[in-house]
Amino acid sequence: MNRKTFFKRSLAGAAAMTVPLGGVQGARPVVDLGEWDTSSWKQVRALFPFEPGLHYFNTGGLGPPSTPVLEAMRRQAELQARHGENYHGLAEGAREAVAAHVGAEADELAFVRNASEANSIIAGGLDLRRGDEVILDAHAHPGGSFAWLVRQKHEGIRVRIFEPDPHTPEGNLERIFALVNKRTRVIQLSHITAPTGILFDVEAVAKAARERGIWFHIDGAQSAGMIPVDVRTIGCHSFATSGHKWLNAPQGTGFLYIARPHIEEVACVHAGAYSDAGYELPDQFTYNPRVQRHEYGTRDAAQLVGFQTAVALQRAIGMERIARHGKELVDRCREAIREIAGLTLLTPEDPRMYNSILTFRLEGKDSDVIASRMKKEHGIRCRTVKERGLNAVRLSWHVYHEEEADLPRVVTAIRTMARG
Repeated sequence: MNRKTFFKRSLAGAAAMTVPLGGVQGARPVVDLGEWDTSSWKQVRALFPFEPGLHYFNTGGLGPPSTPVLEAMRRQAELQARHGENYHGLAEGAREAVAAHVGAEADELAFVRNASEANSIIAGGLDLRRGDEVILDAHAHPGGSFAWLVRQKHEGIRVRIFEPDPHTPEGNLERIFALVNKRTRVIQLSHITAPTGILFDVEAVAKAARERGIWFHIDGAQSAGMIPVDVRTIGCHSFATSGHKWLNAPQGTGFLYIARPHIEEVACVHAGAYSDAGYELPDQFTYNPRVQRHEYGTRDAAQLVGFQTAVALQRAIGMERIARHGKELVDRCREAIREIAGLTLLTPEDPRMYNSILTFRLEGKDSDVIASRMKKEHGIRCRTVKERGLNAVRLSWHVYHEEEADLPRVVTAIRTMARG
């Protein structure tokens, strides 16, 4: 069977996925890519139903789901409607698959709507007192920072920030721990910053934080699905991400990881069905011993099946391959545009400090105008970066990009923007 035929049959199989009433869908690959060669990326690209003429470079904002994910969700939603059942039993298979993708155990994972919700659970659930301090990077997304600002506003904790060092990982360690004092209780980092794609050495931060008894939380909205993530190897206390970015999972999906020894240290900021291991009104309640305690109420099984399918596709491609592909495209784009007059590259040069995001600025040009013209004139959907006054444009390179199909178009567009 040739590769094209295999893909067609694999997609047909994905479209035909059904789950018997009360059954559990196993985490199985959506496609089997077999031997990999350069043409394989074209076949991966064909799995994503983009509008013809759209060249999509905003995965850091929204990573649209593939056709197998959409088909799995559609069929599961239809099944639920036909039978009038909620299929709660599917959650555990999805949880096991997603947990395995990031090196966690199923009981260390809770499904949430997005990274913002997961970050808020940590910010609201840790036992902090007036005057306690939390360290954030200055490029933290609102979904990672607002919950801390709310606690600062109402409870008197103190939020401190550092400006990320774009030059060396060691420089960031110095900047973080220069802020640490006896009142420091939490360090939260963007694993990869959204504005310019700075990749922090989270393993080194985790080690230093543990040595000082400081809780280390990672906002992984820009890392899970872009690079291999193994929370156990990192050594963080907790990790949050959204499904709808680099994982190309449905909107409304995400997860919160809390390392098993620290589950009891995070109180529930919301509670409902699944938060308990037993109760009796009016005064008996026992927490669910798993991180699942932070899930509450009915979950859409179709979304979870979509999440599981998205993870299965990434595992079929291979996370090392995905990360390498994105970084190679960034490197080629960087070299092709670096000499353009008036252009400044804001993504770090050190290969240890970036992967699939490339952010640039054009002197004297408004980033909103650049992004609008790139979309209108070249079909390139990118994102402006206004945070910290950067006035820049961000390109997110992912599995649906190819050097031959996308790089010349991007380079031509940026050269055109620089000229006029």
